[in-house]
Amino acid sequence: MSKNIRVSSEVGTLQRLIIHSPDAGIGKIAPRMMEDLLYDDIVYLDNMRKEYNQYLSVLLWFLDPEVMRNRDKNDSDFFKPTKKGYLRSDKVLDAEFLLMQVLKNDLAKQLLVSAVCAMEKCDFETQMLLMKMDAGTLTRTLISGVWIYEGEEDYLFAPLPNFIFTRDIGIVINDHLLLIKAAEKGRTREALLIKYIAYFYLFGDEANWDKYQFSDRVIELEDNEYYFLTDSLEKEKQEVSIEGGDVMMISPRHLLVGMSARTTQNAIHQLTTQLFKRNLVDKVSVVNIPAERAYMHIDTIFTMIKRDSWVVYAPFTRDAITLSTEEIDFRRMLDDEMETPEEQVYVTQFIRKKKADGFKVEMKEFDYLDDLLTEVSKVDFGCKKVNIIPNANGKFPFTEREQWTDSCNFLAIREGVIIGYDRNVYTNANLEKRGFKIIKAEDFNAQMDAGAKLDDIITGDTLITLPSAELSRARGGTHCMSMPLEREDI
Repeated sequence: MSKNIRVSSEVGTLQRLIIHSPDAGIGKIAPRMMEDLLYDDIVYLDNMRKEYNQYLSVLLWFLDPEVMRNRDKNDSDFFKPTKKGYLRSDKVLDAEFLLMQVLKNDLAKQLLVSAVCAMEKCDFETQMLLMKMDAGTLTRTLISGVWIYEGEEDYLFAPLPNFIFTRDIGIVINDHLLLIKAAEKGRTREALLIKYIAYFYLFGDEANWDKYQFSDRVIELEDNEYYFLTDSLEKEKQEVSIEGGDVMMISPRHLLVGMSARTTQNAIHQLTTQLFKRNLVDKVSVVNIPAERAYMHIDTIFTMIKRDSWVVYAPFTRDAITLSTEEIDFRRMLDDEMETPEEQVYVTQFIRKKKADGFKVEMKEFDYLDDLLTEVSKVDFGCKKVNIIPNANGKFPFTEREQWTDSCNFLAIREGVIIGYDRNVYTNANLEKRGFKIIKAEDFNAQMDAGAKLDDIITGDTLITLPSAELSRARGGTHCMSMPLEREDI
């Protein structure tokens, strides 16, 4: 299997990615712990899996159709990564399956078990128990938090319900991989697991794992001396955290980074410094968004669906903001420090310029998010016209309702062919008016199963809608549920 990675846009034809099917741990979340684990509700796991399997089937029909054609439709293990009947695609890779391959190696197993036990503050008996497990059992335990022995469940760790959002655990920047540094404790074990998948699988050689060599194509960010050598009150200011939903490899030499509740200034400073020193990009555009859970990452307020088209949270568009400023706001006169969420959205762009002895950095600012997106389409891709598409067609309260259920969060399988949630009816209707054909994932998968040809179903701009009653409760969309490893250059 090819282990090359390369992503240079958000809309180039998707060739390989990492996903993670909902695991048993999600069904173990109690209401009292859901906030700590970053969920907004407890989900019905069986239905969530059915919805997710529609998503996974769509991905396979596009990326690895032979796996779908040759499968045993009666084998219930097809979607279960640690089972013998698992789909085993080399294009659509489950993080659980990859971790199981890594843990078959003794060195990786020793290192990872020790790291997890130190992080989770386990006793020595638990560490020895984990070391005695086979790769499949250990993998399921590390992800779900549950060890099943003689039919009884024993809770060793908290589950990792957010692991289905693989976008957040790593981002490919051209041919390098940026690993996340989680902002919340509930995601730190995820970050550790993807680190071992990265070094031992994506950049490792199974035949020589015991002679393992460090890869300089993996980018990790670290806390600095100011964080370690300061008091608890100052530590928050020095914190380094970054999550993949705040990072978009938007064009071959241009990275977008969100400064949000999950991604800090210090992380952006470190990342930009590394990228410019390595000459991986020429521009880093930092999009400041309100540090609120409603927005979380930049991919909750906009995603690119074609090189000339973007779906954007309507209140954050230029039209909505300029319209709202036409009226006199007497509240502002009474409180000159009042700041709306819309006013917290702005862009600072850092530009790497070559010079004889290295490079210098210039800075550019954008008052409106639209201005940045327009520049990307026109300057990076040469588009003459740019479509800024407001979610829910700009109609309140549907703009807020549908943003909450990820109406601005689309995964592009290829340019103009996107996957999103069916429940965002106003946003989907707006896309349909703009020429997108709407097809339900169930209908698409059924037609492909019946022998239809992909190019007969997908004939132009297309939105494939997923059933999303349970998936949307986890507060992440299809963009969140994907970690692209390879896309065709455009």
